[in-house]
Amino acid sequence: MKIGILGTGNIGKTLVVRLSQAGHEVKVANSRGPETIDKGLLSSGALAVTTENALTDVEVVILSIPLNRIRDIASLVAGLPAETVVIDTSNYYPFRDEKIDAIEQGQAESMWVAEQLGRPIVKAWNAIGSASLARKSKPVGASDRIAIPVAADRDHDRKVAMSLVNDTGLDAFDAGSLADSWRQQPGAPVYCTDLSYSEIGAALDAAQRDRLPKRRDLGVAVMQERLGDSTTNPDEEWGVRLVRAINM
Repeated sequence: MKIGILGTGNIGKTLVVRLSQAGHEVKVANSRGPETIDKGLLSSGALAVTTENALTDVEVVILSIPLNRIRDIASLVAGLPAETVVIDTSNYYPFRDEKIDAIEQGQAESMWVAEQLGRPIVKAWNAIGSASLARKSKPVGASDRIAIPVAADRDHDRKVAMSLVNDTGLDAFDAGSLADSWRQQPGAPVYCTDLSYSEIGAALDAAQRDRLPKRRDLGVAVMQERLGDSTTNPDEEWGVRLVRAINM
């Protein structure tokens, strides 16, 4: 497929590599310009382009940018054909994104994103840590393959996103509609806990909406105390142990 990826953070980089290796035509852009993109990231065939070019002549757009930058690209995304599949990987963290009243009052993060973009989206790759995504991909059928939730309102969007998740070395689990995607937000039992396909359904069902912000913020506080800042990511094993403990 022809795929445009916006963002070269930890998640975006891995998606560029995995999807290029899977044989997709990948274009990648960041906010600083194509000349700033690491050439090593392009070794599997991806092309570094401008943001506008990344959104041109593609079947899928993956937004791997902080949630507080969604509004910045909304006008560009609005110009995409209706059939283009738009996948969002972002999560809401108030200390980084500033407080968004609608989300603070309970609106599902993906619903807020869809509202800002004025179009249907898919929520995927948000519920796995960047270290696990980079280091724990497994072939189809592996007994220890990690599963992640995929939420969407359009059947075609869901089908495409689940296929691409599979191409990144993970099992895709149909998590239902965007309205239910709060179950995969930070603080939920499925969030960054590296569960298998057989475990993920029960974890989604166990989510308690009113407890998510407290659990999210507790995890952030522990990581900041341990790692010393708000930007360093923990390794895949320590981070998974932490969030699993918070959700016991």
